[in-house]
Amino acid sequence: MHRSYILALASLSLLALVHGCSDDTSNTDTAVTVNPDTGNSNGPTTSGDGDGDSDETVSGGEEDGCPPITGCLDLPEEDDPVGCDSEGNCNLVDLLFVIDNSGTMGAEQLNLARNFPLLVQQLEGLQSENGGTGANVNIMVTTTDFGNPLCKPFANHEPESGAPVASACTKRLDRFTGLAQINPPVYEEACTDVCAAPGIEPLNGDLIIHFDDDGDNVPPVPPADINGDGIDDSPVAQALACIGPQGIDGCGYESPLEAMMQALNPLAPWNCGSPGDQAACPNGGVERPFMREGAVLAVAIITDEADCSVKDYAIMTDNAYFAALDGDKLPSSAICWKAGVTCNGPDANGVYVNCSSNDSADVMQPVKRYSDFLNLYVREGLGKEVVMLGILGVPPVTEHNPKSPHEPIAGGVKSLVYRQWRDSDILQEDAEKGVDVDYQQWAFGIGPGCTGQDMQGTITGQAIPPVRVKEVCQSLDYDDKIRCCIESVCDDDFSPALGCLTDVIQNVFTPVE
Repeated sequence: MHRSYILALASLSLLALVHGCSDDTSNTDTAVTVNPDTGNSNGPTTSGDGDGDSDETVSGGEEDGCPPITGCLDLPEEDDPVGCDSEGNCNLVDLLFVIDNSGTMGAEQLNLARNFPLLVQQLEGLQSENGGTGANVNIMVTTTDFGNPLCKPFANHEPESGAPVASACTKRLDRFTGLAQINPPVYEEACTDVCAAPGIEPLNGDLIIHFDDDGDNVPPVPPADINGDGIDDSPVAQALACIGPQGIDGCGYESPLEAMMQALNPLAPWNCGSPGDQAACPNGGVERPFMREGAVLAVAIITDEADCSVKDYAIMTDNAYFAALDGDKLPSSAICWKAGVTCNGPDANGVYVNCSSNDSADVMQPVKRYSDFLNLYVREGLGKEVVMLGILGVPPVTEHNPKSPHEPIAGGVKSLVYRQWRDSDILQEDAEKGVDVDYQQWAFGIGPGCTGQDMQGTITGQAIPPVRVKEVCQSLDYDDKIRCCIESVCDDDFSPALGCLTDVIQNVFTPVE
């Protein structure tokens, strides 16, 4: 979450950033497009090199009677139980984590990794509609870094742009040092506290973690207590804790929605193929693809900032979208808020109302792009249920529904207030470094949605309220069916958030009347 040290990147060499990136203003209307009228009838096919740049496009069209995007993959029959494929394999869950890897997310990644053993245990305990127990699970991890041009001069690595990360974090400890050039933060413990060298990762070069009742694809290491709760954790939990932490050197203009969509592009190499048919995949393919026929698709987005999935990168050098600092208009993360969100206000107390995504400017990727893809293409077109967890900049949830699926009913989004920064928001350590209200308002464009503290009462940082990710998540709820959980990234324990996700998945398999 936001601390003053990560703002150094925004305040360093701003003119060099602006002019140095002025030639990278390509329109990124890439990846999957959806026909909103038919959903599936003219589904997308892909072309390009798979790197997430603007040459990657998807257009409509079927070929040889095969289902759109997925080629000759058999869709489940309508009477197939939820989470089952046409071969009778059930309890299928494909779980994607999109994890913010910017400079403020070290403690949050550690919090998440410490709760992975609980997540694995809950997934293993799922029950299906046909009476089966245990889950058949694919887990893929990617980051929110989509290579915004304002970050490229400082980047030490290529952006993931939705591609999977499957290496043990102990092999990439250099990525746990932030991008700030003055006193950059270092948070190696986000990895080393939960993953011992040399680390555990999927076998045979797999890009995902897989487990089911018949086994898994991780090394047969001895059980070990990785989170200090006194309980030995399985090899799968250990592997997930090793590949989950993503580091803190990613772009601070986070693009979780576009990263999610690229990760879910069914013709991306990691989603295409099965033993013997990789040749049918336009970009290669893998032996063990992430997205599978009939599987419930679960997406977990963890970020402390506003979504900055940009359609026209010209806004990154257009001072019409810059906020003023000491009379000068300079680029900052406030670009994402100003370009992507519209609100009424503020009133005399600095409070905004009716904040919603702003697609009218046509500079940010429209929220409808993502909600249509998940609802019309994946759910209606491919016949797959879709659920989402957002661990975002909202106040901590204070109450969950006592009935399944135990979604938040108090606190959280219901207590979220959109407002300007106030003197009381400035953390003591930030104030000591000269950070004030004007600086924070310039830096982020909106006040914090929550302020976090750990179990010892130490402030861990602040998070910007979500709008765009929240709207996509909430669009998944339909016919009184809960498919979205939104919890607080400021919470000191993410176990309730992950529990809400698995509760919703369980409710998909076995609906409660």
